[in-house]
Formats: sequence, structure tokens, C-alpha cells
Amino acid sequence: MAHTFSTNLVHCVFSTKNREKTIPAARQENLWAYLYGTAHNQGIPILAIGGIADHVHVLISVPPTRNLSKIMCDLKANSSRWLNETGERFAWQEGYGAFSVSPSRVTAVQSYIRHQREHHRKRDFEEEFLDLLRNAGISFDRNRVFG
Repeated sequence: MAHTFSTNLVHCVFSTKNREKTIPAARQENLWAYLYGTAHNQGIPILAIGGIADHVHVLISVPPTRNLSKIMCDLKANSSRWLNETGERFAWQEGYGAFSVSPSRVTAVQSYIRHQREHHRKRDFEEEFLDLLRNAGISFDRNRVFG
């Protein structure tokens, strides 16, 4: 075959260090734009981005030539540096969650990501993340998930 054809849609979730609420509401839209620009510059399409003060969700399309762990490292390192340079005392938690998304579920996942503020009026990030792990069939020890 002369060309590579692929769809690798991934819903990634990562939190601030110790899940502290260190992403000010006034800076969130700027952070989402910065993450979007960082990904765009690396040829990584972001299909949705959102979050609240203690975590971020991104739906990305991973190109067949790229490694997810490298993409996440770049997004987190660049955005952390940017936030620190703009006066915020900031760090991301080590690690992330990554969940494959079927093309038929993209619209639902985009809506879920874009409505994080409303979603978190009902439950906190830790419960949300544990539910994402359960729904993906990932086994885990609750005492070790958050470090």
C-alpha cells in the first residue's frame, strides 16, 4: 500500500500536581489555547479541550508517526513552563490517563470535555478519573492511582 491510513483518537486526562486547584479560572481559556497551539505546531490535531482548576481533558488525533507519551510530555512541559513564565506557580502531576475513542463516539466525548465545569458541580476529579478507568476496563489499585 502506497499510503498510511489511520485513526487513533485518544481522550487524555492529566491533573495538576497533587490535584491542587492551580489553574485559575481567568487563565483557563488561555491555557486551552496555549495547549491547542503547542499541539497544532507539532501536527497533533486537538478535537476538544477543557477542564477546571485541577485537571485538563484533551481529545487528540495521534498521527501514525507520533508517540503518545512524547506528545503528552511535550504538552505538559511546554504548558507548565508557559504558566510559570506568566507568573503562576505551577506543575502538572506525573503521568496521565489515555483512553481510546471510537470515531462514532467523538461528538459525545467532545461534549463531555467541553462541559467540564457543569460536570464537576456533581463530582470531583478523583471520582471522575476512577470512573474513566473502570469504564475503560483498566484494573487499578485505588490507593496507588493518584501517587
